[in-house]
Amino acid sequence: MTSNDAMKHIPREGFVKLSGDAVPTMSGEQRAALIRKGNELFNGGRIEQAKRVFLTVRYGDGLSRLGDYYFEHDEHLEALRMYWIAPAPDKVEKLIEKMASVVQKWLTEEEGSNEKRGTDQHIARH
Repeated sequence: MTSNDAMKHIPREGFVKLSGDAVPTMSGEQRAALIRKGNELFNGGRIEQAKRVFLTVRYGDGLSRLGDYYFEHDEHLEALRMYWIAPAPDKVEKLIEKMASVVQKWLTEEEGSNEKRGTDQHIARH
């Protein structure tokens, strides 16, 4: 994967910082109804609508499932965001490790590319 490929996965709206705002005041019954609706939307493939519901009520299990969905669809930054908000620390840690290994690979490739360019230039001069 090149850095240009990775850039394709950055959301158009950029990175969104969510505050630690409390869940809107609602009864347990209202929250349960919203969670059921969010699950229905998610299971019906209406991911963005389900995400709005799960974010509104801060439903950790739903947010974690959204993270899994985004991960499976190679939207790793959005997956990380959902895992972070859920919170799902084990999934956050695994995803950060994976992302770090990708960056490390890019740096190694870049270093190798620079060394090859230097060798090619040295050969061309002689």
